[in-house]
Amino acid sequence: MKAIAITEFGDPDVLVLQDVPEPEIQAPNEVKIQLRAASVNPIDTKLRQRGTFFPDRRPAILGCDGAGIVVAVGAAVQRFRVGDEVYFCYGGLGDRGGCYAEYTVVPEIAVAPKPKSLSFTEAAALPLAVITAWEALGDRGAVPPLNVLSTAKTVLIHAGAGGVGHLAIQLARRSGARVATTISSAAKARFVESLGATLAINYQPLIGYRRSWIGPRAKVLTWRWTLWAAQPLVKRSKRCVPMAPWPPSWNPQPIPPGKLPANAIS
Repeated sequence: MKAIAITEFGDPDVLVLQDVPEPEIQAPNEVKIQLRAASVNPIDTKLRQRGTFFPDRRPAILGCDGAGIVVAVGAAVQRFRVGDEVYFCYGGLGDRGGCYAEYTVVPEIAVAPKPKSLSFTEAAALPLAVITAWEALGDRGAVPPLNVLSTAKTVLIHAGAGGVGHLAIQLARRSGARVATTISSAAKARFVESLGATLAINYQPLIGYRRSWIGPRAKVLTWRWTLWAAQPLVKRSKRCVPMAPWPPSWNPQPIPPGKLPANAIS
């Protein structure tokens, strides 16, 4: 079969169209899928640049998100049959072939029926981003009914117009929570409001203020300041869910009283 594979790591030109063996079902719980679409996530770019988790296994086929049609099922598969349209997040880390190929084999547990309202391209863009948003809100953030043990009713979502953020807004709204979110432009404010956000907070004025105060490092430090500034907002629920490890050396300083730009909220 044809696949876009890599034999070395680096710039995008290491991605090469190649002929590789077509994968076959090896276990009774596996599903073989003919890919119709695959998406590119930040993890795919990083693996291509820096190396996969299994650097000795090459050529490697990247791409963890995909959508397609079931062409074969293992003897123990119960939820799918040949011809079903599905989407999934699986493989592409260097051990098993990913979605930049004509076919892939995936355990049944990692596969879901493709919503009829979505095209293959739209469905392939969802899995990893929506899993991240779901985990943050439900498993870690405890937003009901994503997590039935929580009583949270108001959620602050940073970068609401981003890949994970715009999905998190919709999940939180579907659960009944009110949503405030940070954005960087009026156009993005309109976008997040169309998804259900109640309050869109433009952080660009804060960057300008920080740059005039501490110099060109303002942009780099803004995400740390954003987390710091959010602390009083989450103090009651005591729940803040970062998408990356908390910097061990982080020691932010407070914004001087009355210095937050008045036009920070749109």
